[in-house]
Formats: sequence, structure tokens, C-alpha cells
Amino acid sequence: MEIQDLLIISSTKFNILRKISYYIEKYLIIIILILSAFALKFPNNFKFMTNYTSLFLAVAMFGMGTSIEVEDFKNLLKEPKLMFLGALCQYTFMPLLALFLSILFKLPKDISLGLILVGACPGGTASNVLSHISGGDVAYSVLLTIASTILAPIVTPLIVYLMAGSIVEVSFFSMFMSIVQVIVLPVGLGIIANTIFKKKIKKINYIFPLISSIAIALIIAAIVGLNSEKILTSGLLVFGVVIIHNICGILLGLGVANLFKLDYDKSSTLSIEVGTQNSGLAVVLANTNFALNPLAALPGAIFSVIQNLIGSIFAHIRANRRELIENNIEYNA
Repeated sequence: MEIQDLLIISSTKFNILRKISYYIEKYLIIIILILSAFALKFPNNFKFMTNYTSLFLAVAMFGMGTSIEVEDFKNLLKEPKLMFLGALCQYTFMPLLALFLSILFKLPKDISLGLILVGACPGGTASNVLSHISGGDVAYSVLLTIASTILAPIVTPLIVYLMAGSIVEVSFFSMFMSIVQVIVLPVGLGIIANTIFKKKIKKINYIFPLISSIAIALIIAAIVGLNSEKILTSGLLVFGVVIIHNICGILLGLGVANLFKLDYDKSSTLSIEVGTQNSGLAVVLANTNFALNPLAALPGAIFSVIQNLIGSIFAHIRANRRELIENNIEYNA
């Protein structure tokens, strides 16, 4: 076989992988729902995966790291007010909403803890995709995600300690180390890999979103399998609270953006960023730090599904409105 033939075969394989990656990302929510349904029906086939949720998330975070460049950190310093605004909204609205909903609905201890964990986590990488769909400022979205992720090792354990310390025993240091292991180190390694092997990484950059998507889907399926009985008995309550949490986060983010008169694109981005959490981290923190409270991982798993559904709907609404605004400006011009 000649070299030219080998190159053609290699190129064909890469194209197939690109298509697989595209379709898995596009239909991730459907894949999550299907896997979750199977996990509910055959929980014993999925429970074992809870032992690997930290690994799954670390892999997803490494993928995120490969999309970050050193230049991004320089850009963080160019608009400190916008970064501060995003981080402030992220780490105030979502945790306070979680605490308020826990009290309002008199949630069980484990569920309250899980909801607070979700609220205390940094922005999720799904926000970058949703921001793109909405026609928002994707660069701003990426920078907000990076900023909240950098703060996570200190801020997330602190919030959980302050808000949930009276509910369960919370170890600040243990949570700090968990976040370092599954967020800071993998993201850091991803950044280093992207810096050293930039050209090679660029050729295969479509693989990392594929791996991240599969990792998140497996994390959710594992938690659904582990808590299948509880989901069937108390799942509706958790779903309802999580939906309210997510929608309120998005609307509060939009309200703040309008209050500070951000442009339309940045307003879409900020609202999506505030409402979108790294729920995979919430699941891992629940599993590794609160093993005696197994239901604490449930809100994170459900939030992963809900934020993608509601986020997609909101993103399409914003995109359609943006198109109407642009057409109206062109018409008046």
C-alpha cells in the first residue's frame, strides 16, 4: 500500500471522527436522556461507574484546558470589571438561590446539600456552546468560565462550608483538594499540552469535546443508576426545584446585564453563564466528600440535563431575537 493511500485512509478516519464528535455534541441531551433511562431500568449496570466519576470529570476538564491559551489570561486583565461582574453573579445568585429554595421547599438534608453544591460550583463548559448558539460573545463566555474556575478551589468550599456547615460536616480542605485534583490539575495539564503541542492539538481539537461529552453523559448515568429508587420516589420534587434554580439564575443574570447596560451579545452570554454550572463537579464533590449523603449527588446529575434543555431553548430565543433586531436595523437604515 502506497503512502498516498495511507494518507487517504487516515484522512477518512479523521473525517468520520469529526462527524461522530459533531453529532454527539449536537444530540448530547438526547444521549444523556437515553442513558439515564437505561440507568433507571438497569441500575446495577451503571452503579459501578460512580467509582470513576472523578476520572471522567478530570478528562472533561483536560479537554477544556486544551481550548485555553495563555493569551486568554491576558485578556482577563483587559476587562476586569466585566470579569468581576460575571464572577460575582456566579458565586452569589446561584448559591443564594439554592439556599432559598432549600428553605422554601423544606428539602431533605441530602437534597439541600446537593443543591447548594450545584450553586457553589463555577460556570460549566456547556455555557460556551450555548453562548455560541445564542449569538452571544463567546470569547466573553470562555473568559468568564476560566475566571470562575480559577476561583473555584477557594470560593466553592467556602460557600458550601458557610451554607451547608449546619446541615452536614463540611471539610474545607478536603473539598479544596478534590477541586485541585479534578479541575485545577487537568485544566493546567490541558493548557500546558496546548502550549507545547499547539499545532498537533489543533489538528485533533474536535476529539476533546467528544471525550468531554461522553464523560459528562457517563457521570449522569452513573448517578441516576446509583439513586434510581430515590429518583422514582422523589425525583419530581428535585426536577422541579432544579428547573426553578436554573431559570432564575438565567433571568437574574439577564437582569444584571441589562442593569449595567451590557450590549445584547454580552447580555446573552452573562445570563447563560450565570445559569450554567459545572454540575459534574457538584456530583464529584458529593461522591468524594459526602459519601454518607448519597442523594447529594442527585441535584447535580439532574441539573446537567435541565441546564442543557432550558439553556438551549433560551439560547435559540436570544438568537432569534438578535436576528429580528439586526433585520430591523437594516430595514430602518
